[in-house]
Amino acid sequence: MVKSIVSILIAVSISLGLALMSGCESDAQTGAGLGALAGAGIGQLAGGDTESTLIGAAVGGGAGYIIGSEQDKKKANAQTKAEIDSLRQEMNTVTINITNPNGSITPVTLRKQGLGYIGPKGEYYSKLPTEEQLKQAGYGL
Repeated sequence: MVKSIVSILIAVSISLGLALMSGCESDAQTGAGLGALAGAGIGQLAGGDTESTLIGAAVGGGAGYIIGSEQDKKKANAQTKAEIDSLRQEMNTVTINITNPNGSITPVTLRKQGLGYIGPKGEYYSKLPTEEQLKQAGYGL
């Protein structure tokens, strides 16, 4: 009778814990919660008493936190790398607006390479081209 009540309480605790963890902001928080729930269940099954359940919850929570924290670090590093790559690309591009005869504007984005610039068609300019040079290369109307 007592074992069935404990089993029901564990099942309810796990369900409640999972519902509450859906709002966790990090993998470390989620990992700690899931680890604690899993550890509590394993501790209860292994020892069959409150002490085993609490020890299992503590060990599982700690392990889950460590694993989740490492995942958070990997995500942060990947995001930082992507931001740096984007910034590098932005720093190495120049956009020159060409005014067309009808007054509209055609943007031409050039990529810096070494001392020169590469145009959208793959052409190379030894220095930053003027609007007139870009028009001669076929940009604009």
